[in-house]
Amino acid sequence: MRIIILIPIYNDWQSVSQLLKNIDLVVKDINHDFLVYLINDGSTEKKPNNIGSIDNLKSLKIINMNNNIGHARCIATGIKYIYENENFDYIIPMDGDGEDRPEEIKIFVENQAYNENTPIVGERIKRSENLTFKLSYFFHKLITLVFTGKSIKFGNFTFLPKKTIEKLLNDKATWSSFSGALVKVENNFASIPSVRGKRYFGPSKMNFLNLVKHSLSIIAVFKTSVIIRSIAFYAIYLILISNNISFITCIPLVLIIIFGISIVKISSRENLDDFKNSLSNIKSIETND
Repeated sequence: MRIIILIPIYNDWQSVSQLLKNIDLVVKDINHDFLVYLINDGSTEKKPNNIGSIDNLKSLKIINMNNNIGHARCIATGIKYIYENENFDYIIPMDGDGEDRPEEIKIFVENQAYNENTPIVGERIKRSENLTFKLSYFFHKLITLVFTGKSIKFGNFTFLPKKTIEKLLNDKATWSSFSGALVKVENNFASIPSVRGKRYFGPSKMNFLNLVKHSLSIIAVFKTSVIIRSIAFYAIYLILISNNISFITCIPLVLIIIFGISIVKISSRENLDDFKNSLSNIKSIETND
């Protein structure tokens, strides 16, 4: 098989250098061709001359973007470029900081034998962040489930066949939320247990505000379900408090309205025309074969 690993990167060159070394060691014992694409999301820090060993990788290419567009859109741009310019069987999007563990690439490949042409996701079974973040992430998953009916326990770290990539390229949600779009376009998934690793260098960039944005972007993919469920919640709650309406009891009603408006606003990020034109934001492509 020809497998392409797709890694968005913004300034975190030290971590991605370590990641490339670890990936190179892992694929040494896997009898398939591996290529790596780094999507440089308009980094302001200078890229080092040597960013990692590729002794066992078929090639390393760096797509330099003109402007910073964010993680999800880097992945969208990357899969579009790869689909139009490379021969491949599977794409593995993964984070560049070590939190997606390279040793699990081998588990993806082993499971492919039993799940041919089926997308495989890395389902989180353990996280490495502090308690506050873990609680925040738990509520993110709970709110997503309640308002969309979808249980999403994975991030970017997935193993995607070409047919899934084709579906993602034809859906506007891919331009806003990778995991949300994947759940939208595919009904059948396989999964592997995935342990969230620790960053190689520096603190995590996923703070509380970024987690909220990430969560709302996923939920916004299913805005029709969100609106319907929000209206139902609003009506039922209003009936329950009809004999006890006060400032305090009305707070949930205000929150549900703010939530609904936020979801509708964020869903406007889904733009198929911008997605189709995303390759115009590529500044240059570097090849290290």
